[in-house]
Amino acid sequence: MAKKYIILDTETTGLEVQQGHRVIEIGAVLINDRNKSEEHFHTYINPTRLIDEEASKVHGIMNEDLIDKPLFEDIAEEFLEFIDGSTLVIHNAAFDVGFLNHELKLASSKYPTLEEICEIEDSLAIARDKYPGQRNSLDALASRFNISGYDRTFHGALLDANILADVYMALTGGQSKFEFTNNNSAISEQKSFSENLISRDKLQLIKVKASKNDLKEHEKRLADIEKLNSVKTIWRKIH
Repeated sequence: MAKKYIILDTETTGLEVQQGHRVIEIGAVLINDRNKSEEHFHTYINPTRLIDEEASKVHGIMNEDLIDKPLFEDIAEEFLEFIDGSTLVIHNAAFDVGFLNHELKLASSKYPTLEEICEIEDSLAIARDKYPGQRNSLDALASRFNISGYDRTFHGALLDANILADVYMALTGGQSKFEFTNNNSAISEQKSFSENLISRDKLQLIKVKASKNDLKEHEKRLADIEKLNSVKTIWRKIH
């Protein structure tokens, strides 16, 4: 059975979960056969606390936007059901996983952590391994892979999940695999390579015979070299 891949992103009230910041948006997109499906999970969440001003500048979500939205505990069951058994692809996974595990713990002591029901794959780690020393933010990768058509005025969980889905497929697609499945395939590859080599026996070389004048000029040139450098030329040594 093919793996179930879900691309996930969150938006939060701030950057530090230890300071009591909360998740305010979850966006997740299901990938089928390396294609984005219509199946997705998306919700805004009332964090029961204020959003940092700097955070609002990034995602554009204001406190008043969340007043009538559900609490995390109200959407937890549906969220867990959607992601259960999947490979979660997250950019800078430690951040989102930390926040979501904290929310699950606050909602109920019976809820599992994400790692207990999902495999976590960090697309940032993949990008850093593939492009060391380069900028590997989501925006930088989208630019590198010419992924366009998205409004980037503000970040958004579902928006970023869709962009990350395109980035992830570009990041992991087209990777050459050089290993052989067995000895026969290795021999086959070697035979194919050998057949493409040019055999010396099949070459028809054109013989060019020097004229008497050519030999005379060649001898004169050798004599000049030997006189100027007080050495015996290499051409005489090979005869």
